[in-house]
Amino acid sequence: MSETAVRTKAQHVGRRASARTQALDRRSARTRCALRDALAAEIQATGDLSKVTVTAVTERADVTRRTFYLHFRDIQDLVNQTEAETIEDLRGLVANLSRVNLEELEGALDDLEPCPGSRELLEYFKERGNYLGALLGKGGDPAFAQHIKDMVREVVASRALDGLDVRAMGSFFDYYLTFAVSAEVGVLVEWLTGGMRESVDVMARLMTALMFVRPGDLYGRPIDFNVPRFAVGLGLLNLKESNDD
Repeated sequence: MSETAVRTKAQHVGRRASARTQALDRRSARTRCALRDALAAEIQATGDLSKVTVTAVTERADVTRRTFYLHFRDIQDLVNQTEAETIEDLRGLVANLSRVNLEELEGALDDLEPCPGSRELLEYFKERGNYLGALLGKGGDPAFAQHIKDMVREVVASRALDGLDVRAMGSFFDYYLTFAVSAEVGVLVEWLTGGMRESVDVMARLMTALMFVRPGDLYGRPIDFNVPRFAVGLGLLNLKESNDD
């Protein structure tokens, strides 16, 4: 056999092997997706993740137990892998949001537009709402929302410090960041578990605006609040820096 023929045969073999690998990858992805959706359905059906069994999930997904164990050790491993993949996907979306500066945010508010990047984040949740809603809901994994908050805080913390008033460094900033992250994640979970009644566009605008609503605004009595004066009074801002201004 000539060198050219050998090379051509090797190329054909390589293409067939690549096609088989791709087919297996697609089949594996479909199986994992089916098991994930079955998990969500079982959480909804039982109302409690701890009651979900491998048997119930495999029957609902129409796969064998052997197939399940080719992908996951147990139900908790299925949950853990699903949540880990979600958080890794969200990391980039949250990073895009954190890059928005105050001028861009102010412009979006003036134009009644959402914060740049918020639509993409909500689209991600909407497309996966069937299983993320189940995992984040009352019968799901109570630690999942906290894992999301921890990731968001990790991603945005350094960006939030950019241009920060030096007097706000320390506990005041730490508590503010905890408040902001918890509030936004809480609203997101409420939308997701509540059936996503509002459209992505409406929800993106709403979540952007909520961070700037003061309690008095809802009652026609806006509250003018001097943050530095209050925080200094509690010893949460750098008093020396405040007196130097």
